[in-house]
Amino acid sequence: MKIVHFSDPHAGGSAEDWMAYIDKRWVGVFNYRFRRRFRHDLTLLEKAVDYILSVKPDVAVCTGDLTSTGQPGEFERTLAILEPLVKSDIPLIYLPGNHDCYVKRPKCVAAMKNAVSHLNGKEYNFDSLPQIRSIGGVDFLMLNTSRPSNLLCSWGFVSKEDDLWIEKVCQTEKIRPRILVTHYPMFEDHPVLRVRHRLFGQKNILKFMQENKIDLSLCGHVHKPYCRVDASGRGENCAGSVTRNGVLSSIEYDPASGKFEFESVDLTQCRAINK
Repeated sequence: MKIVHFSDPHAGGSAEDWMAYIDKRWVGVFNYRFRRRFRHDLTLLEKAVDYILSVKPDVAVCTGDLTSTGQPGEFERTLAILEPLVKSDIPLIYLPGNHDCYVKRPKCVAAMKNAVSHLNGKEYNFDSLPQIRSIGGVDFLMLNTSRPSNLLCSWGFVSKEDDLWIEKVCQTEKIRPRILVTHYPMFEDHPVLRVRHRLFGQKNILKFMQENKIDLSLCGHVHKPYCRVDASGRGENCAGSVTRNGVLSSIEYDPASGKFEFESVDLTQCRAINK
């Protein structure tokens, strides 16, 4: 089975209404105007779509942050780029990031929910999460950990309800590999230094990963990609930011050996780099 994993395109733009200047969006707009737009190139997302269409994986996974401030116009730009993938016969899984769930403004929330429904083929929607999606002999555990936070933080949370759901899933017999799909990394090596950007409430998920009740976590949020896995390929893969680094992850699962293998694909050179 072949999985292509990409994340964090971070489309941005100016404030789309006057209320953006009185909620958290002004922080994101300021950040995009003076920093992020110089670091992220949306043409690399176009190259990612072209690559995915050319290799025809069994599934493509996007782990969030299509936008910088969760505004409808930002979603429109990324959805337009992703539309050829949506129209293909390649299954697509998308979970929102903290920038997609930036504020509680109704039109921003509606745009995010529309993106979740549209990119997942309208089979799954935001309000029905968490969900299990079985593709190609693998169970993908779709878990939302992104919610609006305060002005200066980008926290993520595993809610009590979601924690109970994960526990219920992991108490059942595992008949096929389980891959957790969410925006935030489960591993955090610097919880104090990254307290404004980290995930809270993932203790049980880490335990289930150690017990091999969850085989792999696919995430984004951290813009530099990494692959933190054991000899069998079990652990966590962070795709980084596709528009900042110009890379995505190609993952092969071999049912015969039970192993996952990883490559980092350089979209600027269209070549694979072993992880």
